[in-house]
Formats: sequence, structure tokens, C-alpha cells
Amino acid sequence: MARRKMINVLRILNMTNNASIDIDGLRISRACDAFFDLTGKRPVIMGIVNVTPDSFSDGGLFTSKETAVEHAKRLVAEGADIIDVGAESTRPGHTPVSAEEEWMRLAPVLSALVQESGAPVSIDTYKSQTALRALSLGVCVVNDIWGLQYDPDMADVIASSQAGVVVMHNRQSTDPELDIVSDMLLFFEKSLDIAKRAGIPESRIALDPGIGFGKTRQQNYQALHAIPKFRTLGFPLLIGVSRKSIFKNIPDSLVEGRLLGTLSANLLAAASGARIFRVHDVIEHRCAFEVYSSLQA
Repeated sequence: MARRKMINVLRILNMTNNASIDIDGLRISRACDAFFDLTGKRPVIMGIVNVTPDSFSDGGLFTSKETAVEHAKRLVAEGADIIDVGAESTRPGHTPVSAEEEWMRLAPVLSALVQESGAPVSIDTYKSQTALRALSLGVCVVNDIWGLQYDPDMADVIASSQAGVVVMHNRQSTDPELDIVSDMLLFFEKSLDIAKRAGIPESRIALDPGIGFGKTRQQNYQALHAIPKFRTLGFPLLIGVSRKSIFKNIPDSLVEGRLLGTLSANLLAAASGARIFRVHDVIEHRCAFEVYSSLQA
């Protein structure tokens, strides 16, 4: 297994034309374990920094090093426990970008974010080339919207780097007739088997139902209601509903006005056992979770 992982990493190095990539596995593992340890204590907030020109909510706002770092620092000051950086929009109807284009967007900002944001950093990517480059800069978690099932080298890259992973459920297209919860359980089973065979420790894995990905609106609601069932798999659950279109029919439903729907869904998810919340609006969630935790005491 170790030899296979090394071969895969070397293959990716050749693809990136950068054989000098150095991974500080000990540093990554410590940061990763500290982050996952938080999930057993309280709701954990993941602040979103998109360095994309076309994300549905904040595309084009944080593409420079200065604006990205400033935004990340603000999110951390407001209460973010980890910063999630993405360079490819995955909104419905998005145009996929190559690993090289993705890295061109990340390269100017990622090192500064890791060094200056004041919190651990995760990378939102499903490409092993991008993940490997990001891990070499000190990123400690890979947030994979295809749950290790898109890129056959991704699991080995994560395992060899001693990083953590968020395994998200996804589908190429929606099917209104599908039993979505059963489909998700089968998907997670496959992803967890891939992670196990690669050697990713269970303590460094979180699951994400993938709200808004390959699901109808009703199936998104079913996925949220099924959180207690997913919790029985034994992994912390990440919920990413921030400002999404499942709230578009509520009053004041422009993208920036979906905060009430986001807060309501995330508080329900927290009460159902979810532990990590990927959000744009950090301070509002920190305050809501403080009230929630006080009421739980």
C-alpha cells in the first residue's frame, strides 16, 4: 500500500512539473487532529473564502492576496475555526476548470492564507494535483465534493500527507424517483472503503450530505432530515447550506438575504447531530450556536 501511494504521488508530481514539492506530514497531522478534536466538543464553523470569478454568492470578491487574506482574518476574528478555500465554482451549471487554471487562481493567495489567517485551512477541490500542491503549503484538510470517487489518486495523496478529508455525496444529475438517502449511504460506504484501503485514519474523516448537489429540493430536505441516520456511521457531519437556492422562496430571498433560512437549517442540523458548518456568515452563526449551546447546557 505504501509503495502504491508513493507511486501515485510521484505520478502527480510529474503531472504538475514540480518534483520539489515537500509535505510536512507532522505539521499537517497535528493541525488536522486538533481541528477534528473540536468536532467532539461543540459546533465547528468553517468560513468560506472563494477565490473564484463566478461563485454564486461572492464570485470575484476575494481573488487577490490582499482581499482574500483580509476576508479570512475577518472570518477568524468573527469565530471561524477553519477557513475553506475554493478556486472553482461548483454551483449548478458551472463550467469546470482544469487543475492548472485552478492552481493559477490559488497560487497567489494560498500560502498567505495558511500563514496569516490565524486558523487551519482546508482546500475545496476534487483534483489530486491541486490537493497535493495545497498540502505542500500547509493546508490540512481536503474538502472533496466527489468523496474520493472522482480522482483515483486523491485518497493516496491525502493518506500520504497525513491530512484529513471531507467526503461529500454527489451525483452527476438529479433523479426525482431515487431514494436519495439509500443512495447516499451506498455512496458513503464506497468512499469510506476507498479511504480505508488508502490508509486514511477514520479520525480524520468527515461526511457531508452534499446539500444542493445532484438532488431535487425535496431530496435536499430529505437529506437534512436524515442526519441522525448518517450520524450512525460514526463520523462528524459537515453541513453546507449557506445561502443556497433551497431557500430562494422565503421572504428576502436574494442570495445575501438567505441568512435566516441558512441559520434555521443549520440549527436544526446541529440539534440532529451535525458538527461542522460551512458558512459565509460567521458571526451570525457563532452567536446562534452560543445561544444553542447555552440552552443545551
